[in-house]
Amino acid sequence: MVRIAILEDDPVHAQAIQAPMVEAGYACQWFVDGRALLRDLQRNTYDLFILDWQVPHLDGAEVLGWIRRNLSATVPVIFVTSRGYEQDIVEGLQAGADDYMVKPLRPFELKARVSALLRRAYPDLDKPDNIEIGPYVLQQQTRQVTRAGEPIELKPKEFALTLLLFRNIGRLLTHDYLLQELWGTSNIDSRTVTTHISQLRQKLDLRPHNGVKLTPVYGLGYRLETLEAPSTEVEENLP
Repeated sequence: MVRIAILEDDPVHAQAIQAPMVEAGYACQWFVDGRALLRDLQRNTYDLFILDWQVPHLDGAEVLGWIRRNLSATVPVIFVTSRGYEQDIVEGLQAGADDYMVKPLRPFELKARVSALLRRAYPDLDKPDNIEIGPYVLQQQTRQVTRAGEPIELKPKEFALTLLLFRNIGRLLTHDYLLQELWGTSNIDSRTVTTHISQLRQKLDLRPHNGVKLTPVYGLGYRLETLEAPSTEVEENLP
């Protein structure tokens, strides 16, 4: 399920945002200040952010800057704010927002814009067929993975982890998010994820010479990235 983080300190406006998102089938988490959202991002992963500009502690622009520096340059972000002057819109977009909406919101327009951003950011999100990245093909219906045409035997949890990584290329996936998605709880040892990641790295050979790089982000989680061309660089001894 698509997960959306909403940063809005006014309960009325927050409800106006959350209601059409829930109606569209998305899971929403509401935050009233920027610091609370950033603390949550140490544990959880979201597919899209809807940010008010003027909120307590850290404003929307500061939160957006943190997201772009630490999480992903491509995760969709929409500013929803009462600041409607042209220079405000230009400033928001130049700061890295993908879209900008001025209050009061029109619910159907919000749903349409969110849907468009999700389709653009995650073209494979609603596709039941194969995912093809470099030499890898994930067959979602048969739950099989091949590399350069050679089948790779994976256990059910390993396939589920592979699917999460390949569906979220370039995005940081936190330990807690992976635990919750794969085991249904975050109240187990995070070394469980580390062990599965290590086994998967070996089985799939997730390394630059195959056009991908699986990188641990210290204290947070993991990010799978694609490389423009297979690399011959000396690789680190990563878990």
